[in-house]
Amino acid sequence: MRHTISVLVTNEFGVLSRISGLFSGRGFNIESLSVAETLDPQISRMTIVTSGDDKVLEQINKQLNKLINVIKVYDFTGEEHIERELALIKVTCTAEARAEILSIVDIFRAKVVDVSPRSYTIEITGDEEKISAITELFRPFGIKEIVRTGRIAMARSPKQK
Repeated sequence: MRHTISVLVTNEFGVLSRISGLFSGRGFNIESLSVAETLDPQISRMTIVTSGDDKVLEQINKQLNKLINVIKVYDFTGEEHIERELALIKVTCTAEARAEILSIVDIFRAKVVDVSPRSYTIEITGDEEKISAITELFRPFGIKEIVRTGRIAMARSPKQK
């Protein structure tokens, strides 16, 4: 089972290395990793996607909480949350295919961020399924390059009554 974990850490050198070392040293794989400062420049948020059963996740959470630079660990598994990812996809573009590619871009609410005589570079944000779907639609045209960010996640706000 896939798990998305958000970790607030002190924004200091070596923290990323210690956390990734924790995962690799115990045989846990990091499938996706995104790190950036929060509103407080002293604190960074790491969003980590990993796989494993509940026992593995419990072990990961315990080990993360033992690290001195870790402030708080949030496990989004089973919780209401929003996930997004960003992808840049460079698609081969012939004169005949331009209209069809632009139609796909429009349907997926993506945008063209670079144009060359032989390719379009498309930017798309969304969940993993949305990015995989547009990628599959672009395959017949020829994908020259694809770059994906790590997943980011945030808890949903409680509903107001």
